[in-house]
Amino acid sequence: MNSKTNPVAHGCEAVVIQTLPLFEMMRMRAATTPRRHPVLGFAAPNPQSTLRWVNLFTHTHRRLGPEDKEVVSPNNDTVYSNAWLDLSEGPVIIDTPDMGERYWTLGLLDAWTNPFAYVGRRTTGNRPQRTLVHGPGWHGAVPPDITGTVAAPGDDVWLIGRHLVEDDGEDAARVRKSQSAMRLVRLGGTDAALRVDTWIDGRDTGIPSADIYLSTVSAALRRNPPLPGERLAWPGAAVDLAASLPAVYERLRTGHQPHELGGGWAIPVLVKTHWGDDHLTRARIARNFIGALGVEEAMYPTAEVDAHGAPLDGSKRYELRFAPGRGLKVGAFWSLTMYRRSDCLFVANPIHRYSIGDRTPGLRHDADGSLAIRLQAEDPGPGLNWLPAPGGELFYVVLRLYQPHADHLELRFDYPPIQPI
Repeated sequence: MNSKTNPVAHGCEAVVIQTLPLFEMMRMRAATTPRRHPVLGFAAPNPQSTLRWVNLFTHTHRRLGPEDKEVVSPNNDTVYSNAWLDLSEGPVIIDTPDMGERYWTLGLLDAWTNPFAYVGRRTTGNRPQRTLVHGPGWHGAVPPDITGTVAAPGDDVWLIGRHLVEDDGEDAARVRKSQSAMRLVRLGGTDAALRVDTWIDGRDTGIPSADIYLSTVSAALRRNPPLPGERLAWPGAAVDLAASLPAVYERLRTGHQPHELGGGWAIPVLVKTHWGDDHLTRARIARNFIGALGVEEAMYPTAEVDAHGAPLDGSKRYELRFAPGRGLKVGAFWSLTMYRRSDCLFVANPIHRYSIGDRTPGLRHDADGSLAIRLQAEDPGPGLNWLPAPGGELFYVVLRLYQPHADHLELRFDYPPIQPI
């Protein structure tokens, strides 16, 4: 829309960009909160109802594979624990058990997608913990058995948990036991589960109507106002949004500009704890990468092209080589995952390998200490590290760096380009 001919509409587009993360978080809340409580039953008997349970953990118990098509660019390293906190009726306590030596994290995102706090290996350790999370209106006494306190900026918080899993057998069973011991309770120890209306159909991922957008954001704003210093001129009628919504959603879809790292690598997300006044990037991430954690917890360098700038093609052979002493630097673990460009999903292959990393059994280093990974459709033969590519299709790869060191965080690391063979 041309701002010279319609400056009011242009101003409305800016408001949509500013508030779109709030809408997308509410859409994600509707999509990922459970209908059924294990003891209290369904939030509503009608399957079409928008009533859901919050303050209740749900978990995945196996790593995703090529048969899983619900999530784009999934990881093959962890299983998930998910919960939405509603703090409007008081604090919620996160009870977590001893996690042993395992990597795990619970990322806390506010309703504006700011990854403002963490519980887990990097920040609070692996011991048993009781973390009290409260909203801005609570000023009560903290019980003596609480090991940590988190002040949330609003009443709605998304908990996104990741647990590293080494295999789909015994280790997955150990993680499942840890997940089953995680609880969300009130100060008195009772179940914190709360039945709420999520307002919208979370299965609809398209451009929302102006009426739905207006009502959803208006309701969310009452519970999650902009942070101090952020001004918002919220429209009073849906008619102001009708033309702006399609224009903004299209802009966010086509205007993806990740941060270039060199060597054909780029990183889509560079945030620590708060997006600040970068409303456009915040909106782009909310639409395309919602749930992204801060870079101190995880970074995701991505490559879609080879050393010469040509798209990565499964009909060709490539090598990614880390020179001696120039390997990835992480405090937890790293992996390299393969995806088809056509659908952003895993590539089925005869060895059932969808990622390769520092924990891959049999990973081989060369005599000089370098590490080479072959990216190709056919088996390169014995003695080589192979990440299977889709034959005859374009692909991309994602490096996952958990607890990255300063060289990565400060963008000083020299990522080697993917070389065609």
